[in-house]
Amino acid sequence: MTIRRFFGEFLIVLMVAIAAPSVGQDTTIVQRQSAGQTIPDTLLFKIQKAQSVITELKAANKKGYGIARIQAGLADVKASVAPVSADVKAHRKAIDTKNLANYNLILNDALEKLANWRTALSKSNNDLQSLLDQVLVLSNDSLLTVAGNDTTEKKLYADQLVSLKFQLQDAGTRTSAQLNIVSRLLADVSGTYLNISNLQTTINDQLQRSTVNTFRKESPYVWEAPARLNTDNLQTILRSSYQGQQKILKYFFASTWDNRFLLLLLCIAFFVWVYTNYKKVRTPALQQKIGVVDFNNLRPVPIVGSLIVLLNLTPLFEPESPSLYIELTQFLLLLVLTLHLWKRFTKQDLWLWLLNGVLYILLIVTNALVGDSLFMRLWLIALNIAFLYIGLVFFKRLQRKTAIDRLIGSVARLYLLLQSLAILSNMFGRLSLAKTFSITAVVGLVQIIGLSIFIQLFLEALELQIKISACSDGLFSRVNVNHIRRSFKKGLFFVAIALWLLVFFINLGLADSLYTFFYHILTKPRSFGSVTFTLSNVLSFSIIVYLSSLLQKNIGLLFGESQLPVKDGQVEQISSVLALIRLVIIIAGVLLAVAASGISIDKFTVVLGALSVGIGLGMQTIVSNFVSGIILIFEKPFRIGDYIELADKKGRIRDIGIRSSKMVTGQGSEVIIPNGDLLSNRLVNWSTSATYLKTEFNLKVSNETDLQTLTEIIQKEVGQLDGIQSTMPPEVIVTNISGDSIELKVLVWIKSIYTEAGLKSELLKRLVVRFREATIKLM
Repeated sequence: MTIRRFFGEFLIVLMVAIAAPSVGQDTTIVQRQSAGQTIPDTLLFKIQKAQSVITELKAANKKGYGIARIQAGLADVKASVAPVSADVKAHRKAIDTKNLANYNLILNDALEKLANWRTALSKSNNDLQSLLDQVLVLSNDSLLTVAGNDTTEKKLYADQLVSLKFQLQDAGTRTSAQLNIVSRLLADVSGTYLNISNLQTTINDQLQRSTVNTFRKESPYVWEAPARLNTDNLQTILRSSYQGQQKILKYFFASTWDNRFLLLLLCIAFFVWVYTNYKKVRTPALQQKIGVVDFNNLRPVPIVGSLIVLLNLTPLFEPESPSLYIELTQFLLLLVLTLHLWKRFTKQDLWLWLLNGVLYILLIVTNALVGDSLFMRLWLIALNIAFLYIGLVFFKRLQRKTAIDRLIGSVARLYLLLQSLAILSNMFGRLSLAKTFSITAVVGLVQIIGLSIFIQLFLEALELQIKISACSDGLFSRVNVNHIRRSFKKGLFFVAIALWLLVFFINLGLADSLYTFFYHILTKPRSFGSVTFTLSNVLSFSIIVYLSSLLQKNIGLLFGESQLPVKDGQVEQISSVLALIRLVIIIAGVLLAVAASGISIDKFTVVLGALSVGIGLGMQTIVSNFVSGIILIFEKPFRIGDYIELADKKGRIRDIGIRSSKMVTGQGSEVIIPNGDLLSNRLVNWSTSATYLKTEFNLKVSNETDLQTLTEIIQKEVGQLDGIQSTMPPEVIVTNISGDSIELKVLVWIKSIYTEAGLKSELLKRLVVRFREATIKLM
């Protein structure tokens, strides 16, 4: 037992001893495999993340975050604002209200740009800081570092990790530099924004003070003004004013180029219109009909006339233009008017006009320099006196025969009043008012003269178009030209007065205040019961309805419809599609008017429901006529210009409307026929291509007359007439016989009812002559 027990224990120990190395070896392999799987997976993830961050940094550095663009824009903003700041500091006391408002526009634009740049730079700064933090974290990550005694499989990635380290260091350096540039630029933008905000606050304070102290004393009385004149200060003021005004104009030109382009297109269209019409007049056919065309202001190549139109319409297309821009455009207008009126001036008038131009230039320069100095204020008074002399001479020579002359006379009176007020304001220390009154008076007088030429140019261009159109059966040959002339002249006067008032209020510095006042009135919400509206909505609704009504009434002119009485035999038939077009215009106008009125859809449906009830109760006839009009449009039983017979009425259709149509009878009276009657009653159309008409007349001849000879004469004369139905010969019927006479009825078939009266008259005239030749005695 003992031996057997010992032998069994020995076998167990031996088996354990043999198995132990194998188990230890397996454990080591499992541990190595686990470490080999864990470390490379995490390491690869870190390497991919680092490479992603490096790629993002490279893309960001390449993009540059718009730094170059912002730096260039910031330099432009500083250059634009510097003259404004210099002008504010140079004048110290006050600047003209108009210039302050213009400076405010420049500063608002600069602040808007700076705010956008500050937002973009702040975002860029945060993005770069976030990327830099990621670079630092990755650079300090021990997993991406290979030690010399490292026994893990990271040694397999040693070269890649070393390269990655260098790339992270380089990216970090570049990102730090980029972040530094962005941070400095952000600080510069923020500081500039703060400085411009302070400058704008100063300008707003001056604007508020200038508004409150408009009529208060701002300078010493002229007899208390200091006599010294600092020329260095004048040069500084002139330089700062010039630079400030230059920036105003530069900003204005850059922000309103689209309006200027539209104005240029309009003036080119005027040039082409006039030039083309003069070219047509030179053709032999029209020259023989029209004769020699000679106008006072319009020329065959209207270059000067187009420039006058351009300069007069400038304020209409650029109502927010700075006062200096208005002054310069009016000076250019003065030069163009000088070229236009050069040959029409007498020698004395020419010298007076040129003197006015020279004084105008001096006034612009003086307004920029004048201050408390006695010399400059006396110089301004001298200019005002010179302008008063020119105004008095002009007023005495002005002839007040036409409406244009009377309008110029009214402005001349205002010119004298403003120059007088400028002298008084200067004397009593209201220097800003003196400058404003002076320039407003001169600009107003030059502008009204330019507008008078502007009106005459357009009236002469219209007259030329009327002459050409009347000779070539154009649009104006179908309308009442006297009415067109009156309406066009009234419209031109309205535009001229509006333009003059616009420039007048801009020069006085009241344009913005008036705009704000009327804008508040028009946009203020008002209530009527549960309905809320504004006056602008009501105005828009009324204008759209009026224009739609005007358009649908006159759209027929484009389709050959005439507003003039039509002579027999000269009727043109017009398709009834015109009525459909009018219907479309009315419906579109109503829908646009409702949309412009601001009425909500639910309230509009309530209105439609109320209308439907009214239709059901008392508007059946109107609806019936309306529907009948639509049916007439599509069935087309007749067209405009057709001669129809309806019950006891005969006449020509003048208009096909939506509710009713108009017919002109042979007596010249206009009959309005509901469309329902046209559709439901018996109607005869005498104007279709297969229709012919029988006309008849009676003759009474002696009983000794040879009827065969008489019949042959009638047939021969009828056959020689145009407009006779050749396939149907005339008939001569005996209707009565008495002791000494025979009564006859002659039946003649004609092609058109419009020529009935003319053909009958012509035939009777010929028969009288032939009967005398044939000795046929009429009883």
